[in-house]
Amino acid sequence: MGRPGMVSSGELKKAIRQASVIGLPIGDDAAADRTRSDLESDFLAICRRYGLPQPEVNVRIGPFLVDFLWREERLVVETDGYRYHRGRAAFQDDRSREVELMRLGYGVMHLAERQINAEGRRVAEALTVALAGRHGD
Repeated sequence: MGRPGMVSSGELKKAIRQASVIGLPIGDDAAADRTRSDLESDFLAICRRYGLPQPEVNVRIGPFLVDFLWREERLVVETDGYRYHRGRAAFQDDRSREVELMRLGYGVMHLAERQINAEGRRVAEALTVALAGRHGD
């Protein structure tokens, strides 16, 4: 346990992400990876660990803000934690969004929190196949 008044590194990262999301100035280095959650950071760690090309993070495609984008391959990855994606309305919205992205020519892969946290190698293998299959489409 830390000293009273001390902030853990996890708490600090969370505060920086929240400040970034609401548009507070935090400096260039603090939000260099542009992630908005620990789950997104964990996904980027998988990309680095397995030598995958680094995606763009939290970018717009039309009206949508997507978690990860490989622009040349036109592949989107959405990381879905249950806390933020539960309920019928969220489920329906995600499916509508996916159809629209596909209509625009993007492949969409949804990854659950458990997959990112417990199945990194399988996630990396699936991404390798998806990226290779979409290259030059």
